[in-house]
Amino acid sequence: MHRTYSLRSTRAPTASDLQNPPPPPSSTKSRFFGKGGLAYSFRRNAAGAFGPELSRKLSQLVKIEKNVLRSIELAANERRDAAKQLSLWGLENDDDVSDITDKLGVLIYEMSELDDQFIDRYDQYRLTLKSIRDIEGSVQPSRDRKAKIADKIAYLKYKDPQSPKIEVLEQEMVRAEAESLVAEAQLSNITRSKLRAAFNYQFDSIIEHSEKLALIAGYGKALLELLDDSPVTPGETRPAYDGYEASKQIIIDAENALNQWTLDSAAVKPSLSIRNFDDAYLDEEEQWDEEQPQHEEEEEEHHQQVAA
Repeated sequence: MHRTYSLRSTRAPTASDLQNPPPPPSSTKSRFFGKGGLAYSFRRNAAGAFGPELSRKLSQLVKIEKNVLRSIELAANERRDAAKQLSLWGLENDDDVSDITDKLGVLIYEMSELDDQFIDRYDQYRLTLKSIRDIEGSVQPSRDRKAKIADKIAYLKYKDPQSPKIEVLEQEMVRAEAESLVAEAQLSNITRSKLRAAFNYQFDSIIEHSEKLALIAGYGKALLELLDDSPVTPGETRPAYDGYEASKQIIIDAENALNQWTLDSAAVKPSLSIRNFDDAYLDEEEQWDEEQPQHEEEEEEHHQQVAA
């Protein structure tokens, strides 16, 4: 939350940064052509229209996610401008409104900074999907080669069943199928590992972003408690505002909370009913294992009594 001190100072790494070092800046951030525009529309309309057929659908997803990140970047810039404007507006009001709006502007500005961090981390998810797309593109030639050989064999068997080229093509088909099996196995393995890694990037970034935003919202509500909104009658003077130190301390507390946050300390945890079902199932199995010897002993005693 460097706006509290100086824009020239360098941010110290937070606990979350130390636990999970930030990725390089997102490759989707605007550089030359502004936000959105023709490039945005072209990517959206042309996504998946080119490249190997096997990778077109995933290529389309990658392009759409790029547009998602650019939209988040646009929202972050607008939020940053809104924070500055809120502070400028509050400057012309009474002391309490001026101080509270300035501090709220600091919090909202920090939300835009978190949006930028979210873009960089979310982009790791998109880049991991791109690696799956690249693998799919490399597998397509082996599929095409196998299909081409199969078409030639079918054509020759129809046109000239006695042609010596059929045997040669069948041998090529064996080699092509062997190569294809290796490529398909690699694609299957890499797809699963990369898909899992990609969405771990996405969900971790969403958890961090949302929980930090929730922290900021909580401290923002604490700032609002310093604002006296009790009505005054005409001619009555509102009590002098003395919340400067308290508002400053709230900002400091918010900064400390954000710096100390780590993924391990995330407050929201999933509650899975399927896990409870599995635990109950295991408990039933253990109970069955404990009761089974007892039933066997009772049956053995019953047989002995009958034999006697």
